[in-house]
Amino acid sequence: MPASKPLRPKATLVVRNATLATCDRGASDAGLIPGGAVAVDERRIVWVGRDRELDGAVEREGARVIDARGGLVTPGLVDSHTHLVFAGERAGEFALRCSGRSYLDTAISGGGISVTTRATQAASDAALLESAVARARRLLAQGVTTVEVKSGYGLTVETELRLLRIIHELAHTLWREVTIVPTFLAHAIPPERQEDREAYVAELCDRLLPIIAKEKLAASCDVFLEEGAFTAEEARLLLEAAAARGLVPRLHADQLVASRGAELAAQTGCASADHLEFIDDDGVAALAGGGVVAGLLPLSTLSLGSERYAPARRLLAAGVPISLASNLNPGSAMSENVGLVLSIACLKLRLAPAEALVAYTAGGARSLRRGDLGRLAPGCEADLVLWGCSSVEHLAWHMATNHALAVVKRGRVVHEALPGAAVDCR
Repeated sequence: MPASKPLRPKATLVVRNATLATCDRGASDAGLIPGGAVAVDERRIVWVGRDRELDGAVEREGARVIDARGGLVTPGLVDSHTHLVFAGERAGEFALRCSGRSYLDTAISGGGISVTTRATQAASDAALLESAVARARRLLAQGVTTVEVKSGYGLTVETELRLLRIIHELAHTLWREVTIVPTFLAHAIPPERQEDREAYVAELCDRLLPIIAKEKLAASCDVFLEEGAFTAEEARLLLEAAAARGLVPRLHADQLVASRGAELAAQTGCASADHLEFIDDDGVAALAGGGVVAGLLPLSTLSLGSERYAPARRLLAAGVPISLASNLNPGSAMSENVGLVLSIACLKLRLAPAEALVAYTAGGARSLRRGDLGRLAPGCEADLVLWGCSSVEHLAWHMATNHALAVVKRGRVVHEALPGAAVDCR
């Protein structure tokens, strides 16, 4: 008997006539497929290839067809570092920085995180949720389909649990539109506990982390290792306690001063070490050896008025995987502008546009340990963006402009741009 032909996958959605960037070929290769197509069955990608091969490869009767008309199609962006649940503003603090005052000086004198903590604690749950939904949807409208969201503006056991439950409600509210990845952030020592630091850290380890793990309120635990926040030994205790409870460890490292945070991240098995403006060669080697993702957050450096950006080229040369994220927060990166992140990453971190795109897709997914996101490949979640331009380079060159025409989440169009969007760029 003749061999039976393999069954063709059935598609519910097809995007064709596209310039695909699959982002699945390594840190410096966007995986371009000119004249490409993607087929989706419900929420998963089932086929990626040349448009001319689509009809023979996929059963698409009844499928919705999106004609990209030569436009760029990429995976949904993965914003792997945000602090988008907060209340209040810090525009006055921004004005002080513009006049020369440093972020660290402001924090030490009672400003900084403490300002946001007070405003967040005073806000209602409904107000916090409403503002977080609005920020997440602004990111979605620019092509972000996965957002990591940190707590950290509560500082006590009770208020951190409150914020994590709000993040849980945020994920429930937006589940059709955006994947929310919750993270507990040990952000700072409350002023009233500065003389009782050891007991405060023990309280987080012995009271808070067990509740977070039991109620599955977070996937990760992040710690801010910095002058004025947690010491290296305190961070180690927290990260080890979190890992023992099944939470993925992460670290804010080497942002404002050299703290040997990169080495600690590698020693404690962190998924990522983020910021890294003051990392040295030993830290770079530690990240490379430990397989830790370097989370690059250039909008913070820009917002703080610094010229000391993370050494992206050294990290890549050493084989360190990198991610790119907005770090959306009220103190050092009050922006949801994805285009600006890509442009600054190229201009100041010296990333090639393809490297920046891969870092904001597959790199972010790797940071979150979500291999099913951030790539256009069979089996991956069907998160896609159709852009109003035809090249990866254009996304970074046409600065601070939203080119997202359509956003697909789990195989369904969840956002379409209004008339007047950047369709004139092909």
